[in-house]
Amino acid sequence: MNRYYRTHRYFEILFCISFTLFSGIAAAQTVKTEGLIKGRSGATLLVQTSDATELVVLLTDNTQCGQVQGVFKTRRKDMSMAALVPGLAIKVEGTYDSENRLVAKTVKFTGDDLKRAQSIQAGMTETRAQADRNKEELEKQNAALLAQNEELKKQQEINAQQQEKIASNKAAIATNKEGIEAAIARFGQLDDYYILDEVTVYFKNGKVKVEPQYKPQLVQLAEKAKTVQGYMIEVKGYASSSGSTAVNQRLSQERAQNVCDVLLQEGRIALTNMLAPGAMGESEAGGKDKTAEAQAENRRVVVRVLQNKGVAGLVR
Repeated sequence: MNRYYRTHRYFEILFCISFTLFSGIAAAQTVKTEGLIKGRSGATLLVQTSDATELVVLLTDNTQCGQVQGVFKTRRKDMSMAALVPGLAIKVEGTYDSENRLVAKTVKFTGDDLKRAQSIQAGMTETRAQADRNKEELEKQNAALLAQNEELKKQQEINAQQQEKIASNKAAIATNKEGIEAAIARFGQLDDYYILDEVTVYFKNGKVKVEPQYKPQLVQLAEKAKTVQGYMIEVKGYASSSGSTAVNQRLSQERAQNVCDVLLQEGRIALTNMLAPGAMGESEAGGKDKTAEAQAENRRVVVRVLQNKGVAGLVR
């Protein structure tokens, strides 16, 4: 009887050990998912999956990032993690950690999706800046109207001319406010960024090397950026219309990349905090680009420190 009990007890213990081992293996199984990057803070991505849930994805030094190519999407081109920008559709493979975050082993995306996301990023900061300027103007007008109303309260008599002027100002402010609020709503659908700092680097005709006088400005910008929670660095290169379109596209790309190298090597900016450099070529050349002065203004790289409000709220 004792022998039978010991044998039965032995099998119970063996079953418990096997069940525990199997559960551990199952918990570490690889998970595959896909979705749209809603925001990014350094190595942390906020991804909205196809079933409308939000997932936190962690990037590591071992994460393989690549662009799928070919008709059947069977070939993969290695890409920098800087290409993982908000608005990009991705496929992620990895395992969950103890905090239910998906630690990415591989991240894949198509070239078309990357171009679409980069186009959104290129136009987003300009439109947001315009909205901020409009909002600031509205606040100034509102402040002026309040001051005017206070002055009118102190006056014993208000003539018809003053009343007409106040009514006209109110109507103009209301119309402007409606337009600004509509613009802010549209920009908010793309994303919501603060522009906290900006440096412009100019280049000589046909040159891509960063002149020494700009390096201290870039290093100073990098130091300021490191004090910002959830910051990202945006770098966009431009060229004048002098020369062929293909050459100008290459010049804008090399200029943007060389500025990125200064930020990474001398400014010590982490690669995970750099957006993919944008090569704008001559497509957004400012001014008429006819005179030598105008062309010199267009041979530039614009560097901005951005803070995604949604991600900033996530990491707090």
